[in-house]
Amino acid sequence: MKSDFFKPRFKTRQINVGGVKIGGDAPISVQSMLFTKTQDIKGCLEQLIELKLAGADIVRVACLDIKDARALAELKKQSPLPLIVDIHFNHKLALYCAEFIDGIRINPGNIGGKENIREVVNACKQRNIPIRIGVNHGSIEKQFEEKYGRSVKALLESAVYNIKLLEDFDFRDIKISIKTSDAQSTIESYTRLRELCDYPFHLGVTEAGTKFHSTIKSSIAIGQLLLNGIGDTIRVSMTGELSEEIRVARAILQDSGIQKSGINIISCPTCGRIQSDLLSAIKIVEEKTKHIKAPLNISVMGCVVNALGEAKGADVAIAFGKNEGLVIRHGEVVAKCKYDTLVDRFLDEVLDEAKLHEN
Repeated sequence: MKSDFFKPRFKTRQINVGGVKIGGDAPISVQSMLFTKTQDIKGCLEQLIELKLAGADIVRVACLDIKDARALAELKKQSPLPLIVDIHFNHKLALYCAEFIDGIRINPGNIGGKENIREVVNACKQRNIPIRIGVNHGSIEKQFEEKYGRSVKALLESAVYNIKLLEDFDFRDIKISIKTSDAQSTIESYTRLRELCDYPFHLGVTEAGTKFHSTIKSSIAIGQLLLNGIGDTIRVSMTGELSEEIRVARAILQDSGIQKSGINIISCPTCGRIQSDLLSAIKIVEEKTKHIKAPLNISVMGCVVNALGEAKGADVAIAFGKNEGLVIRHGEVVAKCKYDTLVDRFLDEVLDEAKLHEN
């Protein structure tokens, strides 16, 4: 079902991060960040491969000192994904990494005076490297925190201040994040900043917690912003999770209707009418279809009460009955099978439908 209620996407400038376009009319990209120490090149590569397989577009890597920077240079040669380096307080590390990296994440206000900023800007200009300004609740500049406390106003003042530091040197290859650790202030911060500039936004809830809490916070904040036309690239931050960050981010894009890619599974919440092992069937279907990139709606329903209605809007559907069920494709029954073959026949139809979309 389509709706005219939500706003069209805000038109922003476009930047390029290692071949991935962000902003303008480019697809909304999904990011993550390595938690392996940067000098552990083997461990970093393992995580990068995991993220690549999960569907990440861009990955950020911390750089604390020159040893990290040198390791990152080697990692970049082998990386299957574009890399953004995350640097604080040391503009010389930014200059070193600008020779090979795809993007730099800094707060211009914390890398020293204007001459340091000029040097970083010039280095990025020479290689057409974008800079992400990262404003967080936990690292607001002292002058803004003293005046406004840990408020949205302080975040906005910090963002505008850091943007101007780069614009003063005629640098506009910029992406901005303005994150907090709760959904409400994150939504307010991005919404209010959107009125003040046309740079692309990187959305996320910072320090969002473990898988359970992060999924909820990120779905509320990122989902609402996207539905209001705000956002060009996203990260779902989770403590100790990698591929799950990507899985949830992709689900937010999919289930909000913002960007169709992959399987959307419609299934009932179960009730006393069910006469089959629906939970086992759903687990099998999720596992066997997680690799599919085609934007398909599939329905797995435990009885015929709502199954036939849901099947009309699904590409492929199952309607379970007692010991048997129907496989339905675009509203038409294509098979009636016993329970022990029903899921396999359903998956055959799903894979066939996916091939048609790919072709």
